Amino acid sequence: MLPGPKAKRLLKLDKRYISPSCARPYPAVIERGRGCYVWDVDGNRFLDFVAGIAVVATGHCHPEIVKVIREQSKRLIHISGTDFYYEVQVALAEKLAEIVPGSPNRKVFFTNSGTEAIECAMKLARFKRRRPYFISFKNSFHGRTYGSLSLTASKSIQRQGFGPFLPGVFHAPYGYCYRCSFNLSYPECDYACLRFLEEEILKKSAPAEDVAAIFVEPIQGEGGYIVPPPGYFQVLKKICERYDILLVCDEIQSGMGRTGRMFGIEHWSVIPDIVCVAKGIASGLPLGATIARSSMMDWPPGSHASTFGGNPIACACGLKTIELLEGGLIENAKVQGDYLLGLLKELQDRYEVIGDVRGKGLMVGVELVLDRIKKTPTTSKRDGVVYECFQRGLLCLGAGKTTVRFSPPLTVGKKEIDKAVAIFEEALKKVFRIS
Repeated sequence: MLPGPKAKRLLKLDKRYISPSCARPYPAVIERGRGCYVWDVDGNRFLDFVAGIAVVATGHCHPEIVKVIREQSKRLIHISGTDFYYEVQVALAEKLAEIVPGSPNRKVFFTNSGTEAIECAMKLARFKRRRPYFISFKNSFHGRTYGSLSLTASKSIQRQGFGPFLPGVFHAPYGYCYRCSFNLSYPECDYACLRFLEEEILKKSAPAEDVAAIFVEPIQGEGGYIVPPPGYFQVLKKICERYDILLVCDEIQSGMGRTGRMFGIEHWSVIPDIVCVAKGIASGLPLGATIARSSMMDWPPGSHASTFGGNPIACACGLKTIELLEGGLIENAKVQGDYLLGLLKELQDRYEVIGDVRGKGLMVGVELVLDRIKKTPTTSKRDGVVYECFQRGLLCLGAGKTTVRFSPPLTVGKKEIDKAVAIFEEALKKVFRIS
């Protein structure tokens, strides 16, 4: 029975010294990792379908990543890209400009995290458009610092007690077809959610000429691994073009090969004005980036900076991560993601408590319900399934109100997927008392 004795001792120390604001769904005290597996301090092995919240794209402690860390740390650990130049930062910026959707004529600002990348995009959008307002979406998650938190609308606990937030942020309904805000069905809905954005928000609440940017996740992460319908982003892009509003894609969780493409937005063949990345960009080292057209990123020296952003070791790992992604891991994410999605849809056919299975690549969500017809959400049982998976040796996390997310390292194979789905099924049967 977990946790073991060493884990229990550390859990007591954690309770004494660590902020309780961190939400841990189960008592996993991890000591080491390799590939798709991690081990706790008592030697228990777990199959990891969390990947540090979609961060360790190349798996835990990939030997080539470890080698890069060692080599770079011998040469230069820190100098600060705010005040100095160094080759590895320029090399990574050049590579990102090459692979991001659109023209290679791009510039990059490096950060330490996703929320900082969003903050940078907010500042840049206001600087270029000289407009005060932003639009984001219901169920969105863009970070926890004040600007990004103002855009976030995933869970009330993330905002509770922290207001007032940045003024001039408006939230539109997302293309969440399983739980449509208008009780309509695609394609008959004719994108009612986006028509609401244009006809109700832009024409009644936030004048289009005052909106600097629309922030959107190609696939909503924390909100429930929600995939919008075909054509959704083409319609959204046309709205942005119609009113000269910048489209900012938050690729922090959906980017860097996670969905079987380098960036999630590529599934819709839409070119955003600004792209924000982090998480999987450096295989576990803290790194983020805001990427925009060169003509946009023309703010003067001193207008934005970061002491640690673009750290030499993190940038070196970023270059190696992209090399590994392009060398086969993106294709593996597509192939194994299709396999995982297929197995989970088979479970959906057998169990009424699975309301929806959705995703692209290795960004897959299973939405659990008490009643498939009424789509009754059940957060407590979802949490119970996640906990039971942990007890059986599988790490996974919840997302949104009632979804279990699967985001393993992009190195995962069919053997690990078979094992994960089998454990998930066992947990499902126990929590929902299915014989």
